[in-house]
Amino acid sequence: MAARIEHLVTSGQFSLDGGTWDVDNNVWIIGDDHEAIVIDAAHDADAIAAAVGDRRLTAIVCTHAHNDHIDAAPALAARTGAPILLHADDLPLWKQTHPDREPDAWLTDGQAIEAAGTDLMVLHTPGHAPGAVCLYAPGLGAVFTGDTLFNGGPGATGRSYSHFPTIIASIRDRLLALPPETKVLTGHGDPTTIGAEAPHLEEWITRGH
Repeated sequence: MAARIEHLVTSGQFSLDGGTWDVDNNVWIIGDDHEAIVIDAAHDADAIAAAVGDRRLTAIVCTHAHNDHIDAAPALAARTGAPILLHADDLPLWKQTHPDREPDAWLTDGQAIEAAGTDLMVLHTPGHAPGAVCLYAPGLGAVFTGDTLFNGGPGATGRSYSHFPTIIASIRDRLLALPPETKVLTGHGDPTTIGAEAPHLEEWITRGH
């Protein structure tokens, strides 16, 4: 049975640099009827576990370590036995939310994560956060971008651990090189495609400076 993409929206709060905002997060589940992985265990471990159901959860992959993308990860891991995977450059951010629980393994650029017979390629795309990654699934025609690229432009870079020129370089060199029909499945909000976003790169650069 071929892997499929499932989508869940969970709600909670994002906190950084002394501010707190209400947010809705996209949680992505990639799998078949027997096993699955979760991308970004946000806010509600119960809802995510219910969506996974009786399938074997093989990994909880974090696109980055802002609290709204990882706050439910330890509870989901405890419930399912699935390991939590994060890029090591985001450990300082992770420790702000989970000081007593480290991730189980480190994501590396170029690594392949297998989910129900389909491969997700880890693309290190710093800028929104030092250890931000995107996960490209060529077999599904999709890239899971976390908060690196949205429908309408780059993720925010106005807070600690973020850097605008870096996110622009990540998007230009890693994401816009993907096929234009690739679906961009984001950490918040609506999907888009690489082809829809690519023409706006110069506009983002002008706007961002």
